[in-house]
Amino acid sequence: MPNTVSSARVALPLTANPEGTFEPDSAWWQTIFAVIDARDAAGFVALLTPDGQFRFGNAPTVVGTEAIHAAVSGFFAAIASCRHRLIRTWGGARDVACEGEVTYLRHDGAAVTVPFANVFELRGSRIAVYRIFIDNSPLFN
Repeated sequence: MPNTVSSARVALPLTANPEGTFEPDSAWWQTIFAVIDARDAAGFVALLTPDGQFRFGNAPTVVGTEAIHAAVSGFFAAIASCRHRLIRTWGGARDVACEGEVTYLRHDGAAVTVPFANVFELRGSRIAVYRIFIDNSPLFN
């Protein structure tokens, strides 16, 4: 991957289409999931706009960098690791989505794999709204 994941600032790959607007490419998607799989909360919030909204499963929507950082840090502390596998992506310059599987490693050493779908509303190359559709209850059973 050409970009280095950094807590200070995540450099998202940019690809402009002929109209001059941004559309995510495979490097953009790889960067998103590399940050998450690194459990990098600071890098995660750097992917979002400052007024970003984040909803994980059936949890309430969290708004703003500080609140999202706290929520994501709490989740990352609850797992030993995670690994995402993208199956499909689609969308355009303002709205994109993906389908995949995530394998969580619990602190007791057990691995749990569940399907997910993410829906993003973009503002440029940054995520303004990030919704994760997942049932991760097996992770905590």
